[in-house]
Amino acid sequence: MADSSDPPLVLVHRRPSLDYFDELLSRNFRVLNLHDSSDPLPIFLSRHASSVRAFVNVGRLEIDAELLSHLPSLQLLVCTSVGTDHVDLAECMRRGVAVTNAGDAFSEDVADCAVGLLISVLRRIPAGDRFVRSGNWAKSGNFQLGTKVSGKRVGIVGLGSIGSLIAKRLEAFGCIISYNSRSQKQSIPYQYSPDILSLAANNDVLVLCCALTDQTRHIVNREVMESLGKNGVIINVGRGGLIDEKEMVKCLVEGVIGGAGLDVFENEPKVPEELFGLDNVVLSPHAAVATPGSLNNVTQVALANLKAFFSNQPLISPVRLD
Repeated sequence: MADSSDPPLVLVHRRPSLDYFDELLSRNFRVLNLHDSSDPLPIFLSRHASSVRAFVNVGRLEIDAELLSHLPSLQLLVCTSVGTDHVDLAECMRRGVAVTNAGDAFSEDVADCAVGLLISVLRRIPAGDRFVRSGNWAKSGNFQLGTKVSGKRVGIVGLGSIGSLIAKRLEAFGCIISYNSRSQKQSIPYQYSPDILSLAANNDVLVLCCALTDQTRHIVNREVMESLGKNGVIINVGRGGLIDEKEMVKCLVEGVIGGAGLDVFENEPKVPEELFGLDNVVLSPHAAVATPGSLNNVTQVALANLKAFFSNQPLISPVRLD
């Protein structure tokens, strides 16, 4: 049995490659590694984690009522993602478990990626790369024209930390920004659209960076894509479920919309094969957050939340549970 003077015990679930997480946390806490066990999850939790008060979920392990039932002493769930659609927030609230997320740790890198995807789609950069590598430039010399980025009308869905940084970056291109969010932001110079359908109708590009909830699932449906139009482009750095993916594939193949830049998908890592042959689509393996800087940032946020919790201080990046 641990002495009362021992550092607090923290349960950690992570990918094997992220062992530096353990190294940092172990300087301040005793780390119990869920990912190292060969036991079935319920057995491991019942044997080793029933007294754990804090759980760090590095990744997207589903935190549902059944898992929480094996952690009767849990008081804090630290998530290292911004989105919490993999967490049963209602059950956490019922059990009195506080939840934190990554806060702003990823915001700059995700914003950079969103702009990179937009430029890549409009200017056909990946298609041009394939054109050169295949030898077709030397054979024919003709490559389909790209589209101007500057001056585009861009509608941002979700003007939080990430959305605001995307807007700031695109302003430098002379883009005209408007947005849709849960509510209109005060002191924001961009035009507010009360619904996504009108946002799509009045823009050349839709950038999705809002949270995935019951209200936002498939917020981009066929009607929205038809409203965006045949030259319209969708950029998604939020969650795959924000788009009706089957309808999006049809719209891209049929020319209902002009292109897409996608970092996220509905059934990752599965990606619709129809997208692979489309030169007006740029695909990324949910890597918008994947830079050393972002990973270091989120590690520091997780550590700060743990320290705040165990010292009875306000949490750094709490998630609203109501």
